Amino acid sequence: MKWSFTIARIAGIPIKIHATFFLLLLFVAIVHAGEGGQGIFLGLIFILALFACVVLHELGHSLVAMQYGIKVRDITLLPIGGVAALERMPENPRHEFLVAVAGPLVNLAIAAGLYVILSSFGTLVPIGSLSVTEGSLFERLMVVNVFLAAFNMLPAFPMDGGRMLRALMAHRMDYTRATQLAARIGQGMALFFGLVGLLFNPFLIFIALFVYIGAEQEAAMVTMRAAFRGGPVRDAMIRDFRSLHFHDPLTFAVQYLLEGSQQDFPVLDDSENVMGVLTRADLLAGLSRGNDRAPVGALVRADVGTLSPGDTLDDSFARLQRAGTTALPVVDKGRLVGLLTLENISEYVMIHNARLRSRRD
Repeated sequence: MKWSFTIARIAGIPIKIHATFFLLLLFVAIVHAGEGGQGIFLGLIFILALFACVVLHELGHSLVAMQYGIKVRDITLLPIGGVAALERMPENPRHEFLVAVAGPLVNLAIAAGLYVILSSFGTLVPIGSLSVTEGSLFERLMVVNVFLAAFNMLPAFPMDGGRMLRALMAHRMDYTRATQLAARIGQGMALFFGLVGLLFNPFLIFIALFVYIGAEQEAAMVTMRAAFRGGPVRDAMIRDFRSLHFHDPLTFAVQYLLEGSQQDFPVLDDSENVMGVLTRADLLAGLSRGNDRAPVGALVRADVGTLSPGDTLDDSFARLQRAGTTALPVVDKGRLVGLLTLENISEYVMIHNARLRSRRD
């Protein structure tokens, strides 16, 4: 995620903070400004302790996911919470349930630990008088962790509770169908959040947007994966394409871009071996710096690797995501034979879905 930087590593997972997180700290300082320096300090300590619990929540998801061979790119703290960037979600319903429930269980464990500590020291006030804003730092953290666990357990896909719901439904129906149903339930709850937010708390509107858009994107992603699962790259790759040589000026790429529909270009060396790919985004970035005559080789993404025609589309799509690019060259016996792009994968899925609809009709 752009504008993020690493502050620590836990179990090999980079813990990052997004630049906008500091706006939250500034907001907290402003809110407590009337309480003097001590009030500001305590307010900041509480919010940092809260986000430490958020990190532990995301680590709960991440560590369980790693047990099932799923890589975790990083955990990023945002003003609205934390995001663990898993390479993928497990499609085994049992595994997904355990990954999803791990986060809320961490929050409940933190709350239980704080309850035991406060009770043993005799400093815990009556439960009925506890709240997020009243009580000592540890009492408020205890309440917040209970709230976080309860809130994340709501069956609003793609939140933790929604993923647990999908996992349970996937035991009884097709995974794609379970995802679509969980997404509809999540979007229904998002609309409810939005309505309550309009009436009482505007912050719920942001949560509603996150849930609604997230559910839609997740459902679309799973539908896409189902469409090309098992299909070979040769069925979706571009066969009629232009390539560039590493010493060609960027103006060649501009000309090709304007002449046709191709947006990404494989780049070859003098021996006609594939060096990498020049994406439209990288081309435009180079042009914006006034490097019209710069060689293509200066902007080529040389570390993205290549695909084979027989590779499966689902694995290749995952490789595109990991490489952070929009296209990958396809090589057969050392010869460039095609180009697989995100756009072509989308078109492949649309054609696949259209054929399915025609069969149903």
